[in-house]
Amino acid sequence: MQVGTDRIRQIVLSMRNFSRSDGTHIKLVDIHEGLESTLLILQHRFKASGKHPAIQVIKEYGNLPPIECCSGQLNQVFMNIISNAIDALDEEINRGLWAKGSRENAGRSSGSMPVSVPAIRIRTEVTGSDFIAIRIADNGQGIPNEIRHQLFDPFFTTKPVGKGTGLGLSISHHLVVEKHGGRLDCISEIGGGTEFAIEIPISSRQRAQDNKNSSSDARTA
Repeated sequence: MQVGTDRIRQIVLSMRNFSRSDGTHIKLVDIHEGLESTLLILQHRFKASGKHPAIQVIKEYGNLPPIECCSGQLNQVFMNIISNAIDALDEEINRGLWAKGSRENAGRSSGSMPVSVPAIRIRTEVTGSDFIAIRIADNGQGIPNEIRHQLFDPFFTTKPVGKGTGLGLSISHHLVVEKHGGRLDCISEIGGGTEFAIEIPISSRQRAQDNKNSSSDARTA
């Protein structure tokens, strides 16, 4: 009962952190707290079930400063991207990609990513002096180029009817690029897995300067 109560408390706290009412306001935020809340909410999807192997989560957290951002919006981005990675791995698991011995020494691993079990790696780091990066990667089969270039288009989805709206990545791109002055890119190749790279300015002043420079470049062009 004590263990169950502690688990419920952790989930409730994570839900509150994930969707807190001040999530649309700029404030200093610990990015790792948002990632941990998202992972806790999704923890049931990482577990083994029947012939479905567990999905390994590899955390490579860097030493990040607090950043000025809208925490609720970025948490939604983390939820969309990690959920999509789980969906992609689930599809490949159902096709037998990680059946016993089927992926042993097959494909390529990236850094610390294994190949013999389904896995998601989350890496954070400071890039330069003005940005932080959050890289969310899976070790699936990868995304073909013709599909990868459409991932951020509204209503584009490769999921069956009724299982995807095609809005998750489009909304995520809007929140990262338009709302936070950052960047969201997808790096993928067949057989090499997929990585979504999120870059966010550390301060709102840097964000304002980037927006000013973009506007100036547009007028000059």
